[in-house]
Amino acid sequence: MQLYSFFNSSTSYRVRIALAIKGLAYDYQGVNIRIGDQLTEEHIARNPSKGVPVLILDDGQRLTQSMAILDYLERTYPTPALLPDDPQLRTRVLEVANVIACDMHAINNLRSLGYLKNVLDISDKDKKVWYQHWVNQGLTAVETLLERHGVGPFCFGDQPTLADCCLVPQVANSIRFGCSMSGFPNVMAVYKHCQQQAAFQEAEPQRQPDFIE
Repeated sequence: MQLYSFFNSSTSYRVRIALAIKGLAYDYQGVNIRIGDQLTEEHIARNPSKGVPVLILDDGQRLTQSMAILDYLERTYPTPALLPDDPQLRTRVLEVANVIACDMHAINNLRSLGYLKNVLDISDKDKKVWYQHWVNQGLTAVETLLERHGVGPFCFGDQPTLADCCLVPQVANSIRFGCSMSGFPNVMAVYKHCQQQAAFQEAEPQRQPDFIE
């Protein structure tokens, strides 16, 4: 398999974590979305959405959208499982994953922030306020869900799930953007526990071939 990824892309990071947890080998292909590599004709042929990640299978099939890729990996390589069998617990995992993937990331990704600045002429200060507002809204929801239903040390027990795959990259980016994390003790406890695990360490941005200081 080949993974087209950007080291700081939280969506790519999610997929890297899942690949590492499942022990799946792949060739890393860097796509620098800061300078527009995702907008080249070559990359658009891989991904019409003009983004990362893209997972190319051994038979040449191209998979895009991180949540769809994660679903493919879970169905194709079910062990270790990232989604519990119990229907209610499975839904709890997907609740947290989708708060992050849908409610938070969609309006705080590089594309959205670039539009705010380059098209709507929002100042860097106001762009930061926008980012931090939606991070606070989203992580408040995640914190509440973990308080109600989480059992730790991962989001939902002693094994990582799809929720952890989504939570860790979001927290890493939130810290990088200067968001206060003091109001999210459950979120941070999970994040710090995950940081100590080999699979999560393997997927960290600074360990990727395209890492830029």
